[in-house]
Amino acid sequence: MKKIRIGILFGGQSGEHEISILSARNVVEALDKEKYEVQLIGISKKGEWVQAKLGASRVGEGGPKSLRLEATSQGSLTLMPGTGDLVYASPEGKEAHLDVVLPILHGPMGEDGTVQGLLKLANLPFVGSDVLGSAACMDKITTKRLLRGEGISVGVFWPVEFAHVSCPSYEEASKRLGAVIFVKPSNMGSSVGVSKARNKEEFEAAIELAKQYDTRLILEAFTPGREIEIAVLGNENPQVSVLGEIVPHEDFYSYAAKYELKEGDGADLVVPALLPDHVRKKIEAVAKDSFRILNCAGLARVDFFVTPNEEVIVNEVNTFPGFTNISMYPRLWAASGIPYAELIDRLIQLALERHQCRAKGL
Repeated sequence: MKKIRIGILFGGQSGEHEISILSARNVVEALDKEKYEVQLIGISKKGEWVQAKLGASRVGEGGPKSLRLEATSQGSLTLMPGTGDLVYASPEGKEAHLDVVLPILHGPMGEDGTVQGLLKLANLPFVGSDVLGSAACMDKITTKRLLRGEGISVGVFWPVEFAHVSCPSYEEASKRLGAVIFVKPSNMGSSVGVSKARNKEEFEAAIELAKQYDTRLILEAFTPGREIEIAVLGNENPQVSVLGEIVPHEDFYSYAAKYELKEGDGADLVVPALLPDHVRKKIEAVAKDSFRILNCAGLARVDFFVTPNEEVIVNEVNTFPGFTNISMYPRLWAASGIPYAELIDRLIQLALERHQCRAKGL
């Protein structure tokens, strides 16, 4: 059989650049080399597309933040609109046709609809949500507004649309949200730029940190309860995984707890989560509804809070969750009977099926 030529897009310009490198490395190691021919396409922090390798160099010691993208040749790459061809900006100007693209990109300029729009213009099948779903889920303010409009509980939040112009004071925010406030960039993931503020000094520092990543911020009230995650897989008729629970050892599940500390040091990941059947069924139903409302496709991870009185609250919807060997999305599917390599196969097939439907105008 002819191999499927798959383009692996990784790196990117967001604060999650290094996590993307880790995810891509795990995916490529798991791919069936008898079935797939892999083309590695790295996106630098400056936005240049290059031929790359996964043996990323390190700057300094320890943690993902020391990783750097490593190119294998001089010259950039570009996609030709409408052709599905990858063109090398080299003296020979050679071309390579791609059958499908796996954009293992996290955060802005990768997970937010920008790359998805480019891939559509190139007429290339790609794994994950389309432009609308990607953009709607990347922006936390938009996600919560859309879900709330459909009657799904998202907790209490306060959008700050122009943080570079003005932000509320801690006194103003605490009157609306309570004494404990989470401050987040609206467009970011992996807990990058997120802080928990309990007083004026912490709040002001949190605002300054979040503003480094976005001009739109979201302030959220503290929601007491358990942190539950569920993985979604599919297109029109998605299926859901078993539930997982995150039990942070610190105040919240931070970037360091996710990626810099040894597994088990930052948080306990309990799979499957132990919850009453009626709560589990509620989470499954809300996850599928959220996937549909936000126009997701292929995959998503939906994060919930379950309060002491068993209220189910959506926290975030992630359209391309981490794919590292410790990430919750593949771990949940492994616990549900779909191992890592098979999960990637399914995602690629879903991308090809959706592309065929789009070509038929369906």
